[in-house]
Amino acid sequence: MKRDGTLLLKRNEVGELLTLRDCIDAVENVFRLQGEEKIPLTGILGIKGRGGGLHVKAGLLPAEKSYLVVKLNTNYPANRTRFSLPTIQGLIFVCDAENGSPLAILDSIDITIKRTAAASAVAAKFLARQNSAVTTICGCGAQGRAQLRAIRSVLPLKKVYAFDLDPGSAKNFANEISRELTIDIEPVGDCAKAIQQSDLVVTCTTSTQFFVRKEDVRPGTFIAAVGADDEHKQEIDPALMASSKVVADSLDQACTIGDTHHAIAQGLMRREDVYAELGEVAAGKKTGRTTDYEIFIFDSTGVAIEDAVSAVAVYERARAAGIGSYFKFAA
Repeated sequence: MKRDGTLLLKRNEVGELLTLRDCIDAVENVFRLQGEEKIPLTGILGIKGRGGGLHVKAGLLPAEKSYLVVKLNTNYPANRTRFSLPTIQGLIFVCDAENGSPLAILDSIDITIKRTAAASAVAAKFLARQNSAVTTICGCGAQGRAQLRAIRSVLPLKKVYAFDLDPGSAKNFANEISRELTIDIEPVGDCAKAIQQSDLVVTCTTSTQFFVRKEDVRPGTFIAAVGADDEHKQEIDPALMASSKVVADSLDQACTIGDTHHAIAQGLMRREDVYAELGEVAAGKKTGRTTDYEIFIFDSTGVAIEDAVSAVAVYERARAAGIGSYFKFAA
């Protein structure tokens, strides 16, 4: 195969090149590097549209060969019901950091799903009780499936409660994933009751009002709050945020668009009350869980380094395996 120009990788090719286990290892390593201040901080640009919006994330990976990576994702929560389209769609652009050459364009869906779940697994490794056996998954779409697969790889889960506003989605989730992971999954209609019985809770919804209440969360619970990726979304009771140890993927983003931002807006928290960033914990600068009674919340807003490290891994594997097609912008 001629390898001149920019590499184009389709969704199925990206999925074949990046396993969830690979993604977890890569995300943990890149958070550690960020905690050691070896990777620069990144930001996010958001543009609102009618019924959804677009966000842009960019990251630099300095290594033996350095890369600049940019992801452009659209997020339209009503897409599945209105247009039979995925909620999140987009692409990732990989460039040579030395000269700016466009190296690759990748479909973003599989990477976004896997890197988000990988971050929760990394957080659970450090912040959840290591004997956590019961979890509630709130939101039974593609992200909920990936979250369960990822966390199951780092914790000895035995029982799963599956909750979704669409009972059919929860039932399908239970039937599909219970066979795949050989784990007991029970669809539930009462989210609060399920949370009360859980060691670990994952929220990956498009909710704009909190539904995980302080009074329903047991001491020692770990919560991966994944859904609040813009300022209007909310899943966690601000009073619960204020009374827990909050670890953010990005302090700036959590205080701007995450569930932390809602607690700050209500005057229940300050920026200084966030316990740590995940990179600090991964790098050993801040301790993770020290007792069985602490409630930890991982405020996962999605950071560019997760996309960057995953996309670069896909690009390098595709080059080595001769997967994908090449094109030139200039004729």
